[in-house]
Amino acid sequence: MITLTNRLASEARTLGFDAIGIADPAAIDGARVKLEAFLEAGAHGEMEWLADNPARRADPRVMWQDVRSVIMLGMNYGPDENPMTILEQRSHAAISVYARGDDYHDLIKKRLKQLARWLIAEGGGEVKVFVDTAAVMEKPLASAAGLGWQGKHTNMVSREFGSWLFLGAIFTTLDLPRDEPITDRCGSCRSCLDSCPTSAFIAPYKLDARRCISYLTIEHKGPIPHEFRKAMGNRIYGCDDCLAACPWNKFAQEGREAKLAARDELRAPSLAELSKLDDVAFRALFTKSPVKRIGRNRFLRNVLIAIGNSGDATLIDDAKHALRDESPLVRSSAVWALAQLAPEHFEEIRSVHIDSESDSDVRAEWHDATRGVAASPVAP
Repeated sequence: MITLTNRLASEARTLGFDAIGIADPAAIDGARVKLEAFLEAGAHGEMEWLADNPARRADPRVMWQDVRSVIMLGMNYGPDENPMTILEQRSHAAISVYARGDDYHDLIKKRLKQLARWLIAEGGGEVKVFVDTAAVMEKPLASAAGLGWQGKHTNMVSREFGSWLFLGAIFTTLDLPRDEPITDRCGSCRSCLDSCPTSAFIAPYKLDARRCISYLTIEHKGPIPHEFRKAMGNRIYGCDDCLAACPWNKFAQEGREAKLAARDELRAPSLAELSKLDDVAFRALFTKSPVKRIGRNRFLRNVLIAIGNSGDATLIDDAKHALRDESPLVRSSAVWALAQLAPEHFEEIRSVHIDSESDSDVRAEWHDATRGVAASPVAP
């Protein structure tokens, strides 16, 4: 006999989902304790939305008291090339795999709504759909639904798709059969932990977001803290290091379909071209992309840090041009970039620009960079 859940799984795969499981809304009762410990440690940084009503976030029944089942969906977005290769191309930008194409929120939500409409038509009840934009703890729920387990890097790991799964949820008033959770299979492996450029994992399964390059390049609003600038390399939006290091990824490449195609212009864009983007050009380049949400100024901040790490003297003029940008955030990042690329000419550049600089934070950056250049030996 073909059950409703069998037909639901078949319809989900027809719509492009690679994994589906069903969890009891009460299955993540222990998540609140972990969330509150994370928040109390301040490890969420500036992500204040995480601290808003943790009880609601940690329990689907608090969000919607009528929910009886949580349907978790996964979509494989494993890259068609090694995402670490771009890190060797220092004059080009590394954009996280998930952000090289159209915004996955839009892609998945459209399909979730289609599946939810199908479920109502076939089984009745009421539904709500969520894709990473509401107070829903998708990863613990996906673990409870048997899609995989939360690895030591705190992200989902699947036996079939490695660390490359987008998640979406359908809450329903229907009481559907539950799937069994999968046992954690990380074992003694530390590949993801040891790959982190900034040592953001304070312990296995514990992340301090304030040290994470994904957090720093996307969520953090001010200047990048000095201690992490070198470690950023040419990563200008997100970081794939811990995901790419996962040994389970080998399964994600078998029979993979390109469900989130990367745009060629975002695979390895040149830092020189990106540094010249004004607001209009920035919005045009990143239309439909999640990158657009951080805004042009934060984006240019990241680009200039990458320029400073590039070791490419041909980018000096691009960094100097940014010293006249309207945004203090961009100007301060340009100061640091020039201190790295042109230490032998730094004082000369400073003398041209410092008197016209009115922003106290940028002036402080000039001061710090001047001290740093003075303390560093300059090659003859």
